[in-house]
Amino acid sequence: MAAVCASRGWGDNVYATENQWLYHDGGGNWACLRFQDQGRAVLLGHDHEYSDTYFGAAAEYFDEEETNLLADAPEWWSLNLDPKPFGEWIGFIYGWDGRQWQRANYQVNDGFNSVGLLDACSVTDIETLAEFAADAPSLNGVTPDRKALIALVQADANVTDTLLESVVPGWDIAAGVAAARKFLDAR
Repeated sequence: MAAVCASRGWGDNVYATENQWLYHDGGGNWACLRFQDQGRAVLLGHDHEYSDTYFGAAAEYFDEEETNLLADAPEWWSLNLDPKPFGEWIGFIYGWDGRQWQRANYQVNDGFNSVGLLDACSVTDIETLAEFAADAPSLNGVTPDRKALIALVQADANVTDTLLESVVPGWDIAAGVAAARKFLDAR
């Protein structure tokens, strides 16, 4: 997804930095995976339509009871909870301890499923990727070849010019490949 977005000129939607992976759907929903030490990571984000949690400043701003997204969580989960660059509020926080994902125990919808991270980043399917790629000028709204999309996803961050060009012909292929490769450096 980073390769497709960056080749389109939307390099600020899905990208990697030295210690984090960032995703924004362009409509106000976002997620960020921040790598910690010893193989640990924290995933945080917000869906402005479906996050029914009110964490930190959001509880005060919206005059709602706070959802403790850090209840019983290890201290390292809270090391960097700045919602920037994408958001103002945090709707979910999950921690990876090197073996499993965990979250605090709360009963309201935190927005994780609706933020679209798994679909957009091709973990569960290629439909969202196909929709973004179909806007390539030379495709005239036609969905790219399914085999080409699958090959691009299977390449993971090792995207090549040829793989990307087969999905989004006519866009900035070099920018797309460079964006994908940054995911190899982040950890």
